[in-house]
Amino acid sequence: MVGELDRVRRVVRVTGFINSAPGFEEQPKVMNGASDLLVEIFGDKGKHSRLAIGTSELPLGSPVEVEMIVEVQELYNF
Repeated sequence: MVGELDRVRRVVRVTGFINSAPGFEEQPKVMNGASDLLVEIFGDKGKHSRLAIGTSELPLGSPVEVEMIVEVQELYNF
């Protein structure tokens, strides 16, 4: 559990699964929204590597599923 967003040191990687029709090849453009939002929220700490994958179906009819790897500051320093 991250807790407060100010504990985020950096966003390492973002993976997006995009529900796509046959022939659709603009998955990276769909993920631009998530990437832009993370940079808007975290500034330079929000810059990350990224992967966009097209898929024929996602659970519960979702159009997009986003997975993130985030480095966070330790909760307690001993």
